[in-house]
Parts: sequence; C-alpha cells; structure tokens
Amino acid sequence: MKRNQSAEDYLESILLLSRENEFVHRVEVARKIGVSQPAVQKAIKLLQSAGYVECDGLHIYLTLNGEKYASEIYERHCIIRDFLKLNGVNAVDADADACEFEHAVSAATFEMMKNFVKNKKP
Repeated sequence: MKRNQSAEDYLESILLLSRENEFVHRVEVARKIGVSQPAVQKAIKLLQSAGYVECDGLHIYLTLNGEKYASEIYERHCIIRDFLKLNGVNAVDADADACEFEHAVSAATFEMMKNFVKNKKP
C-alpha cells in the first residue's frame, strides 16, 4: 500500500485504541478521528484488502503487518512531537503538527529528528 495519510491515521488510531481496550469498534475509531461510521467502514474495507486489519463483524484487529506499520507511524509521530517540543513548540501544537508532519517528512529528515531527540533526552 502506497503511503496514504488517511489510511495511516486509521491505522494509528486503531493501534492506540487497541492499547487502551481489548476490543476496537468502528464507533470508537470514528470518534477518535472525527469522521462518520460509514467513512470508517469504507476505510476498514480498504485496510482489510491491503492486509492491515481483520474484522469479525464487531471488532477490528490489526494484522501483524498492520501492527508493524501502525507502530512505525506512531513512532514517527512521537519522535516528531518530541523534536518540536525540544525546540520550543508547546505540547498542544507539537502534537497537532506531528499528526501532519508524520505523513510528509522524508526518511532523511526523520532520521535527523530521531537522532536529535535521542541525543537530547536524558
């Protein structure tokens, strides 16, 4: 699957929800992302066809590939957020900006940010 901001947002949300609860439901994903349940249904079908999620009718589960990809996306988010905070951006803006940047930043720029954060954290 080609990098797609919408798909990545869904995967990241499903990952975070699965860390909070045993089961993830479409309504929770819709609330977290701020979209309608039919939009979630459509996205889930695409993620299923890409092999990133499975559904049993009520619950959404990340596949091994889906969990790996979602974890990579979330790591990018956390590193970028921390990079911004270490450079003086307030926590709210840093988190919001990281949501956007995580999809667009190049691998080289991300590695620079990752090294910067790693070297600045105690």
